[in-house]
Amino acid sequence: MAQTDCCGGSSESVVTTVDVAAARELISPAGGHRYLDVRTEEELTRLGHLVEVDGSLNVPYMFITPQAGSRVKNAQFVEQVASLFTKDEQVVVGCQSGKRSELACIDLQAAGFKNVKNMGGGYLAWLDHGFPVYHINHSPPAQGTA
Repeated sequence: MAQTDCCGGSSESVVTTVDVAAARELISPAGGHRYLDVRTEEELTRLGHLVEVDGSLNVPYMFITPQAGSRVKNAQFVEQVASLFTKDEQVVVGCQSGKRSELACIDLQAAGFKNVKNMGGGYLAWLDHGFPVYHINHSPPAQGTA
């Protein structure tokens, strides 16, 4: 478990961080947790999903702006998540490296979400463990050869 301080002072928000192996078990059908990916849509398209698409939801915590590719926080993040999850649901939150998802957990806890966990290391750690990644196939499947 990691204590997180977002603003340089003491913080009452304690974010529970789980490693990717534990996260994988939690978001498995038997684990009882849902997965919230807070990466941008561009990242999901380019890099793939950790779980089958219908097994996860995406609400970007930040957006990439056209001005020099900088990131800005999604001002509607908490409201968008609240439209998809109840405040009592068990949710694992992930991103590329674990930083955005940690910030997302802080915001969600401040909004009253009780059971959010940060996936430490994020997508990069998932890949390092050799866990499966799913991609959206935008073209028709290739025909098999006989």
